[in-house]
Amino acid sequence: MLHDDVAVLRKKRLDAGQPAVPDSLQGVSKIKVKQVLDRLSLGGNRDIIDAVFAMLDNETPSWFSTAPKGTTFSEGASTAHLGCHIGVLQRGATKLDREGRDYWIKPLRELGAVEPVFLNGAVFIAGHPVAKSPNSAYRLNDDFKAIFTSKDGQWEKALAEWSSKEAVRRRHEHQAKVEEAAKKQVDSSHSQLITDSVTHYAKKFLPDYEVIYIDDGDGDRITDEDEKKLASAGIKLKLGDAMPDVLLWNKKTDQLWVIEAVTSDGEVDFHKVEQLTKMAKRCGKRGIGFTTTYRNWKDAASRQEKNKNLAMDSYVWIQTDPSRQFLVKSFE
Repeated sequence: MLHDDVAVLRKKRLDAGQPAVPDSLQGVSKIKVKQVLDRLSLGGNRDIIDAVFAMLDNETPSWFSTAPKGTTFSEGASTAHLGCHIGVLQRGATKLDREGRDYWIKPLRELGAVEPVFLNGAVFIAGHPVAKSPNSAYRLNDDFKAIFTSKDGQWEKALAEWSSKEAVRRRHEHQAKVEEAAKKQVDSSHSQLITDSVTHYAKKFLPDYEVIYIDDGDGDRITDEDEKKLASAGIKLKLGDAMPDVLLWNKKTDQLWVIEAVTSDGEVDFHKVEQLTKMAKRCGKRGIGFTTTYRNWKDAASRQEKNKNLAMDSYVWIQTDPSRQFLVKSFE
């Protein structure tokens, strides 16, 4: 729906004789954004330029439906929001793939130019304390944003000081402390369910499988360490491949197993089975199995009463009823 809503917004602005996006936001043009990014060896990436420009957008209201009235896009935008702002609102095309964040958000995060934030109730707090939450967002660091508004002849020196190794280190240290404090403010049940799915479910029901990937965060989609572990199992991922909460590998049978830990959404459904089965075949694996895990029966019942989306021949495990698993079958 977001893609369609943004397309409507773009058309509405154009029909009213307005630009889809102003030539400058907070007094900063894309030309100025590129000038600054050129000094950081990032100016050649159009997606990064447009991502920074999107995060300067204080004229478009926030696309978070639960954000307080008056909140603007620049105060915090999710990966999906940024993908639609860049691809649909700015370019009049299709949204950028959210998995592309490693290419147009990661470089900025590594410098501390972009900071992760999380919509917790009515306010944005630091970090992404809940893995893969739709409330996770990004915004420009205030010090980095100030460089764009500095006068010519002044911003160059300010940028050189801001981008020094020592300055980057200090920013990361500060951000880590702030994020650690923020984790204490929110529910971490999803992370705990992932942990229990590995230490209890997989240990009991998948004893011959080893964990080769866990997606329990919102930083890099796949770290260098992840890539090495996946490569050891003969897995080479491509942009757009669906990644589960947990991916396991049986070295003896060369089969994979997927675990999706569900606290809000993300069950093993037909679409996920189709995507991950294609990935397994492409990588030459001999098979792949699937399990959806829930915290309790109440969560499972609530989700399935509404969605009824569990894939046939996949399994279900309940965190509070850990001694058994359930196979999903159909009589049709």
